[in-house]
Amino acid sequence: MNGKVWLVGAGPGDAELLTLKALRVIQACDVWLVDDLVGRDILEFARPGTRIVEVGKRGGCKSTPQDFILRLMARYARQGRQVARLKGGDPFIFGRGGEEWAWLAERGIEVEAVGGITAAFAAGTDLGLPLTHRGVARGVALVTAHTMDGSRPDWQGLAAANLTVVCYMGMSNVDVLADELMAAGFAPELPVAVVHRAGCADQRHIVSSLHTLAADVASSGLASPAVIVLGEVVRHACVVNTPATAARWQVA
Repeated sequence: MNGKVWLVGAGPGDAELLTLKALRVIQACDVWLVDDLVGRDILEFARPGTRIVEVGKRGGCKSTPQDFILRLMARYARQGRQVARLKGGDPFIFGRGGEEWAWLAERGIEVEAVGGITAAFAAGTDLGLPLTHRGVARGVALVTAHTMDGSRPDWQGLAAANLTVVCYMGMSNVDVLADELMAAGFAPELPVAVVHRAGCADQRHIVSSLHTLAADVASSGLASPAVIVLGEVVRHACVVNTPATAARWQVA
């Protein structure tokens, strides 16, 4: 009997941000392969007897090799199991979902994906920060500052595009990142928001300007996982501290 692998986006960490489809699928699976950024509260949704295997992958930390994860998915599926590859955020936004789908399909293993809320979108909605805003930003670009081959995004093209830029995996060398952005044409006074663990109960954030970003990150103690939001839209953000009180952000 052939099994199936589901690539499931678990969202940024808050169990309440799971989609109904994601919840239905993972509760129907008898094996979960769980990434490190998946909220621990989500594990409580597992049915009794579900096999939960931690396969964490974090930059700068000891990680489960990707080849091992692939073989594990294939092994369980060939045993006839329903396998949930449970990922933080969305499986197709810096989640290797495309690579895993292709690898499994080449080996004749049935695979399907369920989308999740990525950290950039959680940061925007949680903090009242419009990633797009009429007359300010007509689009948003999601980019990574960390690649296996050391290549970099087209920072000059992004600077000229007048888009909101949300940078993932940029915290380890935020000083280098800020220098690269300014050298590429991003204005030193461009407002920047850094959101740590977006959408989670322990979420923290700062607002800065590009030329003071590295110093402000260092003084705040923020670290990965975090997203860096660059653009004039940050000036239009409104943080809701209580259900009755909202305060306009002041850009450092």
